[in-house]
Amino acid sequence: MSFEFRTLVKIIYGERPGNDMNHAKIFVTVPRFFRRFAAIFTLAALNHQCVIADETATGSWRLMTDLTAWERQRIDLRDSTPRDSNTSYLPAEAFPFEAPYTAEEMGYRLMDFSHMARWSHVIADAFGIITKAGYLTQGVTVGMVDQLKEPGVQGHLSTAPGDIHSRQLYFYTYPPKNSGLQEIWAMRRTDLENPTKIDYFVYSPNLRRVRRQPPPRRESQFPDSVQSFDDIAGREAWEFNWRLIGADTLYDTVRFPTTRKSITLAEPNGKFYESDTQTLRIMGERYPFYTQEKGVNTFVVVAEPNRQWLPDYKISKLIYWVDQYYFYPIRIEQYDENGELKTIQVRMAQLENRHLPEGQGYANRITVYYDVQQDLISYSLHDAHMVHDWQADEGALFTPDFMRRRWLKYPLQSQSLIDKPEEFYLRPRLLEGRFPQERPLSIKTAVRKRIAAQEKVGRLVFDIPD
Repeated sequence: MSFEFRTLVKIIYGERPGNDMNHAKIFVTVPRFFRRFAAIFTLAALNHQCVIADETATGSWRLMTDLTAWERQRIDLRDSTPRDSNTSYLPAEAFPFEAPYTAEEMGYRLMDFSHMARWSHVIADAFGIITKAGYLTQGVTVGMVDQLKEPGVQGHLSTAPGDIHSRQLYFYTYPPKNSGLQEIWAMRRTDLENPTKIDYFVYSPNLRRVRRQPPPRRESQFPDSVQSFDDIAGREAWEFNWRLIGADTLYDTVRFPTTRKSITLAEPNGKFYESDTQTLRIMGERYPFYTQEKGVNTFVVVAEPNRQWLPDYKISKLIYWVDQYYFYPIRIEQYDENGELKTIQVRMAQLENRHLPEGQGYANRITVYYDVQQDLISYSLHDAHMVHDWQADEGALFTPDFMRRRWLKYPLQSQSLIDKPEEFYLRPRLLEGRFPQERPLSIKTAVRKRIAAQEKVGRLVFDIPD
């Protein structure tokens, strides 16, 4: 975002714009009453800027030929990105780059927003899956992440290939039969000579043993789930070829049924609070760039596996809808080997870490995954997000041997589980007709009937057989 908006917004709300001396001088010299008066003008200008992005659209989406002047200034249309002189697969410009952005640079920016936030923290992760017949299963884990270097993609990129950049511990607390089950994921920086992405350990309280597991096939869904390992761990931008296909405006992602009017959420201090499900927004309350209609303007980018890096990857391409300012991915589509739509992932985000540079502190709040071919829906809700810098004596928590102690130091809780199948999240929208050359949609008749019934009554319907 340019200075005239990014800096002025900070000035208006009394925030110091940063270390730039010219910006600091402006902050000092702008009187408080003027900052308050200017807020009206600047917010109107921001809204006007967002409205402009909709003016030339047919519906809400637009091809490359229909981008606005502002969007064209934001992007770099070169097919290839200048390379780093030391590492041939990295862009030459230092992360997080500056506008204009190539499609590949957008791919690196969206890496910042993997399923688990890329900084040290603790969360309560509530999750569940529902079948087309209405069979619902749910669970809760306490997720702990130790980012070994600086937060974000910078810490990932500054790690030597083959070394660990993040340690993640998942401690199951619900259902009771799984209580005490633990997993450790030690995430490694990859390259062609170091393809191993994870060291994976599981502790079973029934066996009272730690078992090292073989790395999962990255693009394959977990058993009885929609998510794959890469959906959770994130993907490396250098393993894909990137291209920009247009822009779009999304007005909803995660959708609640009419049968669920409120949701109980948690703060890290243990306090629970009720939120009206109709007031939850795609990027949370603090996102400053909503359109007047509360939509989010996005760029739409395609990532296709680079077969030198991923010769056997069973996905032909992914399509990302990323917000135009921070490049947060709010919708992700995966296409199988035959080019058929396989899964849709939609997200609600929240600003969880205010200590990071602008925009980089956003993290997943709610994610819904939909397997279109199996008509299977799952969700993950990150509750009670606690930013936490791990002390030296806490490092043992992330070692396989320590799992035998079954010690949960931060027992964060969640009350966000779903009471009955009719209150499960809705299937994501198909967005039919948008980018038709890139998005061939072949949906089974029975699935279309269940989607139509869902849209008619505002909740999932389970009595329509295949």
